[in-house]
Amino acid sequence: MISPNSLRVLAHAVIETLRISAPTVIEAVRGQSLHPEWNARLDSWSKKLLNEAGIVLDVTGREHLRDGEVYVIMSNHQSMYDIPVVFQALARPLRMVAKKELFRVPIWGKAMKTSGFVEIDRKNRESAIKSLKEAKRLMERDGISLWIAPEGTRSRSGIVAPFKKGGFHMALDAGLRILPITIDGTRDVLQKGGRRVEKGSRVRVTLHPPVDAADYDYKKLRELMADVRATIVTPLPAEFRGHA
Repeated sequence: MISPNSLRVLAHAVIETLRISAPTVIEAVRGQSLHPEWNARLDSWSKKLLNEAGIVLDVTGREHLRDGEVYVIMSNHQSMYDIPVVFQALARPLRMVAKKELFRVPIWGKAMKTSGFVEIDRKNRESAIKSLKEAKRLMERDGISLWIAPEGTRSRSGIVAPFKKGGFHMALDAGLRILPITIDGTRDVLQKGGRRVEKGSRVRVTLHPPVDAADYDYKKLRELMADVRATIVTPLPAEFRGHA
């Protein structure tokens, strides 16, 4: 049974999500494209979710970020709280690749689509490739970095699963640098499938030096994937690193 404290935190997350989604949907109906306002809303939303959950966020490696550079951001995926954590860790315009089911959520799904989040069907390779090509155009046009969880889904156990190829293909096609990120601790806040929010958890985010996809080619795709994965998993406890 869900505790009253967890229920309050999760209800707050739903309310905050609706608060930023509704005006975005209205603006889309009016034909307005207001990326600066949408960026500000996402920053406010992610900050409030972290504050309500009492998350203590430790970020290292921000010196690796270049002003104005757009990245393909890749990280391990432990929890739904990874999303607001990454927004606050990077503090720059950011969107994410998300499974198609999230785009079916009333209001929130429409707002995600409108503001540039990328819908991907993990069971339809052709559709997934098309979505990533659209994401490339968004990044180039609007100067927005894109976050991809190459595991494809959250890890229930915390063990990092093998990586999928899609995001790496996009980085190679676009000639963009990959920014590897390690997230450690969001699983302690809310596990996949869980309903208990542990307030006051410490989450550590490590921003690693970017990996230049231009140093690789399609013949070295697996090498690129292995290098990025090794970078991401190394700071994690050994029992969570898994196998490539």
